[in-house]
Amino acid sequence: MPGKVTKAAAALLGLGALAYTSWVLEVLVRTGLDPVRTYVSELAAADQPLGGLFRATDLVAGLLVLAGALTGLAASGRRGRWALGGWIALAVFGAATAVDSRLPLSCAPTADPECAAREDAGLVPATHMAHAVSSSLAVTGAIAAMIALTVAARRYGHWRPLARHGPALVVLELAATAWTLAAVAAFEAGKGTWALGAGQRLQVLLVAVWLAVLAASLVRGRPR
Repeated sequence: MPGKVTKAAAALLGLGALAYTSWVLEVLVRTGLDPVRTYVSELAAADQPLGGLFRATDLVAGLLVLAGALTGLAASGRRGRWALGGWIALAVFGAATAVDSRLPLSCAPTADPECAAREDAGLVPATHMAHAVSSSLAVTGAIAAMIALTVAARRYGHWRPLARHGPALVVLELAATAWTLAAVAAFEAGKGTWALGAGQRLQVLLVAVWLAVLAASLVRGRPR
């Protein structure tokens, strides 16, 4: 039974990682948004033609990761505080991502000056602020999970692929997050976007890659 539960967690997390990369569809379809400048979440804004599609994939991704994290937590047993904390943080990430999809931006501030002006003046719906909170919670949960479960993989001698590749992914994720935060600060100060979209897309992509590595580790990993 534990093996079946672990494989179920791996499947859920793998599918969640795939859904979390739905934004790459912007390579195939015309969204009207510049991927180098704009937030990933602006693809799902209420006024965007494909907003409904991206909101749906974000919801699916969040629910899959939440289910995978809870299943992984049930299967992990007593594998230490790092593992416990990591699974809980991953569940927070999944839940916050699902909530985030239900709190879309009304417009795209980095692409629409009028939207940015309304946002600065506080004339946008309250979902803009709520979206910022849920997005911040999702990022925090993702980074905490990446760190904690990678430490667990190395300390407790299991999940070999994650133990091997996790540290590099964590470092890259922290660098991408620093880039994104600096770009957001520059944009809010009226100093341009500093390739905000590229930084955030890298940040999101690294989370998805890490999820895929975790899923593979649950299936293939063996105690050393």
